[in-house]
Amino acid sequence: MRANDAAVAAFRARHHSSATDGPLVLPGPWDAASARAFADAGFRALATPSAGVSASLGYTDGEAPAAEMLTAVGRIVRAVAAEGVVVTADVEDGYGLPPHELVERLLETGVVGCNLEDTDRRTGLLKEPDEQADWLAAVVAEADGRLVVNARIDTFLKGVEGAAPAVERGLLYAAAGADCVYPILAPAELLAPIAERVGLPVNALAKPGGPSPSELGALGAARVTFGGGLHRRAMAAVSEIAAGLRDEA
Repeated sequence: MRANDAAVAAFRARHHSSATDGPLVLPGPWDAASARAFADAGFRALATPSAGVSASLGYTDGEAPAAEMLTAVGRIVRAVAAEGVVVTADVEDGYGLPPHELVERLLETGVVGCNLEDTDRRTGLLKEPDEQADWLAAVVAEADGRLVVNARIDTFLKGVEGAAPAVERGLLYAAAGADCVYPILAPAELLAPIAERVGLPVNALAKPGGPSPSELGALGAARVTFGGGLHRRAMAAVSEIAAGLRDEA
């Protein structure tokens, strides 16, 4: 099952309409049931989080094998496709797959986009920016417009402070053909400067206690995702239910 060209084009265009429509808010389903819940609430686009999907499969984040992750993503896509809801997938650093195979397997799931990070999954270290840009360019070329590529920048995640290192990477990723950049954990006040200097829409992470999605939009985010946060909130509720059942037993 492949997403149609019109769906991909509409999803790509929505990244550029935040000034009039507000930021693109993408809840993160971890399985088919949660995807349907978000679709039933009225969301027309979703973004799978690697942490939540991994947990649903019995792995910690970064440990789920590519085959299991992509199968789970495909199941999420199928759960909401009939309602016209589109899905973009977090596939970490691409699992070491060559670009042509990664793209083909993503397209087979039916997703309209993907999130690709610049942390090496094996070492936990930041990849060299030029090397990552070359790899992203190969992915973009293989996708040939059929995937919206969100290039995650992990400098802030790795404790590298300031906008300059993120902008340096963002400019390389923009030149490689990425549609959006995601400087995860960037301070909210740096979202607009990064977007302006890189020249691409910026994805921001919404965190409990932090700015709301609409506030992040006003601060410069074109797109807002939640990482594994929604799964953690759901599991906290399940834990509370479980504790209540234990107390009643």
